[in-house]
Amino acid sequence: MTSPEDAASALKRARRIVIKIGSALLVDGKLAALREEWLRSVCADIAELRKAGTEVVVVSSGAIALARHQLGLTSRRLRLEEKQALASVGQIGLAQSWSLALGEHGMPAAQLLLTPDDTENRERHLNARATLQTLLGLGCIPVINENDAIATGEIRFGDNDRLAARVAQMVEADFLILLSDIDGLYTADPRTTPDARHIPTVNHLTDEIMAMGGEPPPGYSSGGMRTKLLAARIATRAGADMIIAAGQRNHPLRRLTDGGLCTRFLAQSDAGSARKRWIASSLRPKGRLLIDAGAESALKGGASLLPAGVTGMDGNFARGDLVQICTTQGLTVGAGLVEYSSQETALLLGHRSEDMEALIGYRGRDVLIHRDDLVLETH
Repeated sequence: MTSPEDAASALKRARRIVIKIGSALLVDGKLAALREEWLRSVCADIAELRKAGTEVVVVSSGAIALARHQLGLTSRRLRLEEKQALASVGQIGLAQSWSLALGEHGMPAAQLLLTPDDTENRERHLNARATLQTLLGLGCIPVINENDAIATGEIRFGDNDRLAARVAQMVEADFLILLSDIDGLYTADPRTTPDARHIPTVNHLTDEIMAMGGEPPPGYSSGGMRTKLLAARIATRAGADMIIAAGQRNHPLRRLTDGGLCTRFLAQSDAGSARKRWIASSLRPKGRLLIDAGAESALKGGASLLPAGVTGMDGNFARGDLVQICTTQGLTVGAGLVEYSSQETALLLGHRSEDMEALIGYRGRDVLIHRDDLVLETH
C-alpha cells in the first residue's frame, strides 16, 4: 500500500499541480476576515514548488465569505441575488489578496472566473485551456473561481471541488490537491466515530468508497467529503492523482511534501487522449441511451455503439452532444458524443445500420456513437 511518504515523493516530481482552497480555510469563520498570515504561507509554499520546477494552478473560494464581513451580512442566510451581489464585491478583494501575496515572491497572479459552460462546452473548454497554458508559459499563477456573480443554480458547479477537478483535467495536471479541514478519507466521520480508520491510499473508487461521502458541513463551505469523492472520480479518470489533506495550519503544501498525513487517490493508468479525458470528466450529459446486454458486451470488446443495441433514450440533445450510456437497469456503462440528434435517435432505436438512411432521410455515420468518441466506466 502506498504511504504518505510515497505521495510526498510523487509530489516533488510533479510537473503541474492544481491546488483547491475553500472558504473555510481562507476566511476566518468567526471574523469573516481573510487569514492573511496563512495565505502568505501558502504562497511561500507555491514559490518553493515553482523553484523546484512545478507549475501551479490555484482554485480559490472565498469571495462571498469576504464580502459578508465587508457589507455586514454575517448573521443571516443569504438569498440567491444577495450571494451573487456579494460575489461581485468579494471577488475584487480576493483577487487583490492573492495578487499581493504571490507578488511578494515575484509571481504574477492571473484571475479566471469560470462557469460549467467553460468546461462542458468543448469549444469553450479548448479556449480556456489555451488561456491557462499560455499563462503558465508566461510564469503566472492562475487563480480560478466559479463565476458566482452571474451563475444561477441551474448553471453552477455548486462546489469548487469539482471545478478544481475539471481544471486539473483541462491543464493535464499530475496532481490535484484539495486542502480541507480533515487530513484525508476515513472509514467513517472521525468527528462522530472515534474508531474511524484513516485511509492513506485509494486505488479504485469503488461503490464502498463512494458511500463514505457525507453531507456538506455547516458554515461558509459548500463542499464536504461527498463532493471531494466526486472530484476524485473526475481527476483520476483524467489521469491525475488526487490528494485530500488538512490545510488549517500554516504551510500546508510544505507539510505535504515533507510527508504529512493525507489520502491519495491514484490516477487511472490509461486515461486516454485529451478528447477522451474530457468526455470521461464531463459533468452535464445532455441525455441517456439505454442499451441491451449484447450492445454492452460489444462496447466492452472495443466496438462502437450501433442503433440495433439501443432499447430506449431520454433527454434532448443535438449531434455532437455528450450522452450517458446505461443498461436497462440504469447502471452507467459509459459516455460518448452522439452522432445524431435526440429526434433522429428516437427513429433509429433498435434498427440495423443499413436501415438508417431510409429512416432519417440522409446518409450519415452507421453508428450512434463511434468508439473514438466513447469512454467506458471502470468498476
